[in-house]
Amino acid sequence: MRPYELPLAAAAEAIRARTLSPVELVDSVLDRVEKTEPHLEAYVTVTAEQARRAAREAERDIVAGRPHGPLHGIPMGLKDLIDVAGAATTASSRVRADHRAEADSTVAARLKAAGAVLVGKTHTHEFAYGLTTPQTSNAWDRDRVAGGSSGGSAVAVAAGSATFTLGTDTGGSIRVPSALNGVVGLKPTYGLIPRHGVTSLSWSLDHVGPITRTVEDAALVLAALAGHDPRDPASLGTPATTYRPGAGTDLTGLRVGVPRDYYFEHIDPEVEAAVRRAIDQLENLGARLVEVEIPMTRYIQATAWGLIAPEATAYHERTLRAVPELYQADVRVLLEAGELMPAGDYLRAQRSRTLMRQAWVRMLKEVDVIAAPTVPATAVSVGQSTITWSDGTTESVSDAYVRLSAAANIAGVPALSVPVGHDTNGLPIGMQLLGRPLGEPVLLRVGHAYEQAQPARRLAEV
Repeated sequence: MRPYELPLAAAAEAIRARTLSPVELVDSVLDRVEKTEPHLEAYVTVTAEQARRAAREAERDIVAGRPHGPLHGIPMGLKDLIDVAGAATTASSRVRADHRAEADSTVAARLKAAGAVLVGKTHTHEFAYGLTTPQTSNAWDRDRVAGGSSGGSAVAVAAGSATFTLGTDTGGSIRVPSALNGVVGLKPTYGLIPRHGVTSLSWSLDHVGPITRTVEDAALVLAALAGHDPRDPASLGTPATTYRPGAGTDLTGLRVGVPRDYYFEHIDPEVEAAVRRAIDQLENLGARLVEVEIPMTRYIQATAWGLIAPEATAYHERTLRAVPELYQADVRVLLEAGELMPAGDYLRAQRSRTLMRQAWVRMLKEVDVIAAPTVPATAVSVGQSTITWSDGTTESVSDAYVRLSAAANIAGVPALSVPVGHDTNGLPIGMQLLGRPLGEPVLLRVGHAYEQAQPARRLAEV
């Protein structure tokens, strides 16, 4: 296995055992970037020379007996909403073409302290306001969308041009591209990972989280990122905990909620079949399946848009008026629409969010996790704007992709997308595991157990 093909945990173990050096790993990943970028365009910018310098420094530290932990010497990509001192944060937008960050974001600083090596900044749908990331191609099929808004981050991991990446998630933007590209994506509990220094889409729904090859890898990155930061008003003061799951696959006694409504409505039959097979596998590992009813489903999409639209427009108010022509048309229309939303609608959305969070807490007292599809369909063709379901109803691609993921943002609960197979076109399918607030250890345990019971996954062939 070539170094760039190694999952994070395996690469970290090889570096610890001195059978692989950070220099070898970073060089391998940069070679992969050079091969894949002309086809995929996962990166806004690649920082090759800085990465090589950081890899040599990591190697010196490790040889001198100064290891920083499992991320030391591991190559990563950061979504281009995340500030890195001295580097551009363009948000994949002409509006930010000349922006340079003056200081590291909290997450960039924590990853730097852990010894991770920045390979580059990854593409996002402009200002994270979309579900396709049009600049970037799907890692499994260049004629398909990458998903968004963290499309570049997911594609880089799927293609082997980063060992792990960070994305952001406001309505599904980590989980959607992770599912569409066959990688693992974790949206943590709201407030668990600080957002200071990260460009906002919607402050009351924004999350930062890891995109990785495996669930264990996600746990390793989460451990480096979680923790209070007073500069983020939503940041939680969380007790120390262990996120890395154990080696066992026994789920005896665990209650897995299977939705009887909403998550399995208007869904591609191949997606449903793959997810239900994965749920059956959890039962085979000892879990007990419990039917659950998802609360307040008729309000999910209205609440999500009722929060996102005015908050995004408020963030962009000055630049939208000063340089509207620099925004892409799809994003500009959404921002302009946000100006028309009455304050009363926003307040009603906030009230709905509060009620929904309370209802989800009650539901999650009956089960330990909920298992459901991440997205209702695999990656659509580039340029496709709608999906037509078997009953003849039509849905926009963006509405379809956000529909099954937005509830976790509104409720603030953690959600983990895990690959569970491919459709007949060879496109990846994802299962979403949702848990209680600060229930990441349980989610990671379940996802890891499922993963261990399956054949090893391969990278996309680019």
